[in-house]
Amino acid sequence: MRLVIADCQVDYIGRLTAHLPRARRLLLIKSDGSVSVHADDRAYKPLNWMSPPCWLSEGEAPDDVDWAGRLWVVTNKAGEELRITIGEVEHDSSHQLGQDPGLVKDGVEAHLQELLAEHVTTLGDGYTLVRREYMTAIGPVDLLVRDPHGSSVAVEIKRRGDIDGVEQLTRYLELLNRDPLLAPVSGVFAAQQIKPQARTLAEDRGIRCLTLDYDRLRGTESTEFRLF
Repeated sequence: MRLVIADCQVDYIGRLTAHLPRARRLLLIKSDGSVSVHADDRAYKPLNWMSPPCWLSEGEAPDDVDWAGRLWVVTNKAGEELRITIGEVEHDSSHQLGQDPGLVKDGVEAHLQELLAEHVTTLGDGYTLVRREYMTAIGPVDLLVRDPHGSSVAVEIKRRGDIDGVEQLTRYLELLNRDPLLAPVSGVFAAQQIKPQARTLAEDRGIRCLTLDYDRLRGTESTEFRLF
């Protein structure tokens, strides 16, 4: 991973255009080729980014930009560009983080994912499973399914559903909806307990909430008669 703190201006040129005026920012270049631009006012979400596969080229800044010395152009396979004009560089370092073991879910949460994948019609009649742990550039979404109309649905599963879980699913949806083979992708936030604030945020973002009954899901694992 390469970390650069620099005075910069950012312009996104693609299906739409976006402009970040000149300011000091953190630039992250990861080993998968992704490039993201961060400010100091949020915990995780970049101001702008380019997901892999993409390619970074570095050159001289245009002559008409007197404050800048370098120009980064990040291009993806669709020909969209993230153009980062860089002035004074305060920090530039590279680090080898090694292989990440990934997120380790607790036993109940992992079992909920397994059970919901097996009994995907818990989400509704006609739902079908595409894949568990569907990988995105920022990590795997728990389940990718299709609704009765064939549309893609991303499902994030938690034992206790709070605002962080809704934010996590929101990030996944932003990335998945960039894939023309999947879009439009809707979301389902599923948990044993969902906090009122998380439910309000999810519904405001068009994400459906589903409360899971763990014992009931476990009871559908087998058709054997049960005394209790």
